[in-house]
Amino acid sequence: MNPKDELRIMEDALVTINAKAKEFGLDFYDMYFEICPAEIIYTFGAYGMPTRFSHWTFGKAYHKMKTQYDYNLGRIYEMVINSNPCYAFLLEGNSIIQNKLVMAHVLAHCDFFKNNEYFKNTSRDMVESMAAAAERFREYEFKYGRTKVESFIDAAMSIQEHIEPRVMIKKGENVRKSRQKENKRSCHVERPETPYDDLWELDEVHKDVCEDCEKVKKFPLEPEKDLMLFIVQHSKELEDWQRDIMSVIRQEMLYFWPQLETKIMNEGWATYWHLRIMREIDLNEMETIEFAKMHSGIIQTSRTRINPYAIGLKIFEDIEKRWDNPTAEEKERYGRSGGEGKQKIFEVRATENDISFLRNYLTKELIEEMDLYLYKKVGNEWKIVEKDWEKVRDGLVSSLTNGGYPYITVQDGDYNKRGELYLKHHYEGVELDVYYVEKTIPYLYNLWGHPIHLETVLDNRSVLFSFNGEKSSKKFL
Repeated sequence: MNPKDELRIMEDALVTINAKAKEFGLDFYDMYFEICPAEIIYTFGAYGMPTRFSHWTFGKAYHKMKTQYDYNLGRIYEMVINSNPCYAFLLEGNSIIQNKLVMAHVLAHCDFFKNNEYFKNTSRDMVESMAAAAERFREYEFKYGRTKVESFIDAAMSIQEHIEPRVMIKKGENVRKSRQKENKRSCHVERPETPYDDLWELDEVHKDVCEDCEKVKKFPLEPEKDLMLFIVQHSKELEDWQRDIMSVIRQEMLYFWPQLETKIMNEGWATYWHLRIMREIDLNEMETIEFAKMHSGIIQTSRTRINPYAIGLKIFEDIEKRWDNPTAEEKERYGRSGGEGKQKIFEVRATENDISFLRNYLTKELIEEMDLYLYKKVGNEWKIVEKDWEKVRDGLVSSLTNGGYPYITVQDGDYNKRGELYLKHHYEGVELDVYYVEKTIPYLYNLWGHPIHLETVLDNRSVLFSFNGEKSSKKFL
């Protein structure tokens, strides 16, 4: 088909799909679509955005993804950006029906970005912000040398996941608590004000000195989860350009974090709506067959990992069914009147993340229907270790906590009274990768400038990893 004719067909289809999506109640930003060759869209996929600073890890990701595409082992049909307006990039070579499905899928993604509570504080101008940051990074490379800048980015990216995405929510409460603690640590016990206070100040020794007077204040007062922010604010080793780089990487991670927290919901929501929309528009016989094949490929399950498209779709469909046609017990126990399925899934889309989504709506019946289970390596073999539905659900939830990354907090920024950094891994049944730990703490040393200590648990025993700038050590506590 002539490319111009194909483009015209797609433009007409987009008008139809857009109208149908709005008819269903989807609320999205203005959408801009662009058709890109594989090299471009896989570059965007590797970098995560069309405009971002350069780093070798992105090149590594590109090589892996492009190789999978070249050998027909994987394919990116589209990429959508959380911005206002919303940008979507379609893969050159997609058939017309593939692009129709993708457009319906993307509109639902944009609706999710706009209306889900966890995306509320994300920057909608991140494309422009990333482009400006990338330009500054290039200037740093010219000024300080590419090797030095890239080595520092290596160090910063080694801990980029250790942020606090709720920092704006917790900030006010933490400030209040900090002030209360500061007051408690004041050198003078509170006493009633009198007209003679100025005379008491002349006394050679205060007799109302509190016990905490002799104690050195703890730093920080409360454990800090946002390791990136803590280092940016308190490291004495960083120059201004290095603080800028760390701040940029942290802000970009804050932008991507809601996508980590809502992967199952987001993909399930988009799959749910591309299925509904495609069923409503006119398709000929060949298009219907091609659509069915593509959709079945999207929701195909695996023995070794969960498919977010499939599990998200199943849960949304189950929610709609249970709120549309509640059982007698559900009517009596929860007061469901029936016919509220669509309203309920829009409510869930707006207020939940993956953890609450699975915990609240992944039922025993769904787990049995999808044949979900937990497995682990026993000896030299991988074996199924759990089929109980509650334990399977809780295991999935646990794997998603903190985006799937270890929960580590700053316990002491002046450990041993020598400016050393003491971190603690909050062990919840999953041990840290020792090789990764030993490779990461030297990067932390470069960022902090003083010895690093990390407390964790191995073989049910507390252990402390340390790095003093020359060698790593490990001791059981």
